[in-house]
Amino acid sequence: MNDEVQEVQAQQTGNHLTKGDRRATWWRSTFLQAAWNYERMQNVGWAYSMVPTIKRLYKTKEDRAAALKRHLEFFNTHPYVASPILGVEMAMEEQKANGAEIDDDAINSVKVGMMGPLAGVGDPIWWGTVRPVLGAFAAGMAQSGQILGPIIFFLVWNIMRMAFLWYTQELGYREGTNITENLGGGMMQKLTTGASILGMFIMGVLVPRWTTMNFPMVISEVKLQKGGYIDTNALATQINNGNLDAKTISDVVSGIQAKQNLGAVKITTVQDTLNQLIPGLAPLLLMFVVLWLLRKNVSPIVIIFGLFAVGILAYALGIMA
Repeated sequence: MNDEVQEVQAQQTGNHLTKGDRRATWWRSTFLQAAWNYERMQNVGWAYSMVPTIKRLYKTKEDRAAALKRHLEFFNTHPYVASPILGVEMAMEEQKANGAEIDDDAINSVKVGMMGPLAGVGDPIWWGTVRPVLGAFAAGMAQSGQILGPIIFFLVWNIMRMAFLWYTQELGYREGTNITENLGGGMMQKLTTGASILGMFIMGVLVPRWTTMNFPMVISEVKLQKGGYIDTNALATQINNGNLDAKTISDVVSGIQAKQNLGAVKITTVQDTLNQLIPGLAPLLLMFVVLWLLRKNVSPIVIIFGLFAVGILAYALGIMA
């Protein structure tokens, strides 16, 4: 009963955040990186998100200026997992505006203490898992000519993103500083490790799907015995003379299903050999080379242009097609 009375009193004095204030903060948080800078990184977007809270809780120009100033300190984390931190900071500002002994250092300390662990969770979950999986699904639909591919990606991604921003912000606002206790006990480390493993697994699956390498160099040419291949010359002659019948078509289809060679000469290329050993071996090795170069602090731009140069040169020499 006392809590309800205090809430009514807070609403009457204007020192209580309404759902509209929280919605305004939720919408503004989508622009967290709109004014990113190298000195304090996301601080401008953070302060912009906190403006509805500051306006609601503080009435004088001096108090609002002081609140805005403390929220212009350095801030940087994954843009989506900033929402629970926003919720905690909103709760702390509300308590401070209602007379709680909370100084500026405490508000900044909570913010800084949460942004590191949450950043380690946001990257593997959102960038390393959700986006590649959803993107691969949508791209597969687009490649098959379905216009729903990019539409589904846009809608599903933004619905998931906006819902996550809202519910985690509300969680932070309800729990306040108590949420920091839930980040301990190794839970964040376990979640990060699990998401990283899943993300790496998904990326490994996508490597051969989205990386195409073909080595057309001929290793051997073997002349096959008659009856051991599909005679394309005889088939062309029958078609030109109008003598093609149902039995011939059936024999050709059966031969293709049995994986018979098209033509009297079986040509084996380097790519055929690689496919027999491990399908997708070349793209996998290329990925390891790129990772090794990144570990050696080679610029990604240099790697990209280097791959362009190697691909063009290999094509000109007939090594790749």
